[in-house]
Amino acid sequence: MTNPSPPLAQRPLATVLTFAALIVCVAMGIRHTFGLFLTPMSMEHQWSREVFSFALALQNLLWGATQPFAGWLADRYGARRVLWSASVLYALGLLGMAYAATGTGLAATAGLMIGAAQSGCTYSVVFAAMGKLVPDAKRGWAMGVVAAAGSFGQFLMIPVASGLIGGMGWFGTLLVFAASALLIIPLGGALTKGLVAGASGHGQTAREALGEAMREKSFVLLIAGYFVCGFQVVFIGVHFPTYLIDKGMGAEVGMTALALIGLFNVFGSYSAGHLGNRLPKRHVLAGIYAARSVVISLFLWAPLSPVSVYLFSAVMGLLWLSTVPLTNAIVAQVFGVRYLGMLSGLVFFSHQVGSFLGVWLGGKLFDATGAYDTVWGICILLGVLSALIHLPIDERSLETRRLATAH
Repeated sequence: MTNPSPPLAQRPLATVLTFAALIVCVAMGIRHTFGLFLTPMSMEHQWSREVFSFALALQNLLWGATQPFAGWLADRYGARRVLWSASVLYALGLLGMAYAATGTGLAATAGLMIGAAQSGCTYSVVFAAMGKLVPDAKRGWAMGVVAAAGSFGQFLMIPVASGLIGGMGWFGTLLVFAASALLIIPLGGALTKGLVAGASGHGQTAREALGEAMREKSFVLLIAGYFVCGFQVVFIGVHFPTYLIDKGMGAEVGMTALALIGLFNVFGSYSAGHLGNRLPKRHVLAGIYAARSVVISLFLWAPLSPVSVYLFSAVMGLLWLSTVPLTNAIVAQVFGVRYLGMLSGLVFFSHQVGSFLGVWLGGKLFDATGAYDTVWGICILLGVLSALIHLPIDERSLETRRLATAH
């Protein structure tokens, strides 16, 4: 049986959103710059494109694999300890990435260490804390605000990273980012101030909550649909700048494209959270995935130019992480917030399996065919399938369904 949500901690909503947004802004902002390191690091170390792609693919896979565990730790022991540990691991991973001289070293640092760190300082853990701090009626909107902050982090950090790489090189830039990752420690402490660690010992256990969720068709559909989000956004985020360079465009076009994606995703994520409070979230999600396929198809069909790149980036930015608040809000709405970190983490694992395949296949199929055409086609097909998958999701809480059945 699903437990009722715990009493909300008495914190001003603006304060909660500010610190949650800053944590996600730092964590996701750094993460979205990694595509800019592909070309300079590969050239200096004489790596094939697949070496860097595999390390980032491994990062995304481990991020997802450890996310349910990080979410469970946040549910059980409190988000503060998880955020602090993740901050330190993130900094060490970035430092190790700077000194990595082999593909194995890159995989161990940029892949394993940073991947594990991201599971403890991004959406699932932050949303787990927010679930105990934000009223039900405002939860979808609040998650949209924080997701928008992650997008603003991308918009802010892309030009910063590009400027730092141009001025001090990729090595020095990674050292700056390692120091920046430690900002999550004071921000995490401020977010969780006054929040009681752990869930009540009464009622449903984590194992029971997990079993209940896995028997629920809508939860399985969310897992399947979120796979597509990961595949699409990480393929584009990592390989798009290099794709444009291959087409004869300057590196500044790719940098501007990623910055535009981040800027417009601020509006997209906020709007998605707002729409999710007014319309069925499953319908908004289906529309987002269908629109992605249309936008990618039009971009590939139209003549390539800086203008077409910037238009594509702006529209894709509106659709970029707009799935995040909606997907997490459905999980909270159906199952409650007691085990939100764990259950959202499990859904996110599917997202990261898709991310692994998107970034790795991008490099693998490019090396095999000399082009990205096949992966673009996969992105289009998966978007259509995901739109269809979300339509039958039931957003009613399990308790509401039980009451309806009883009557």
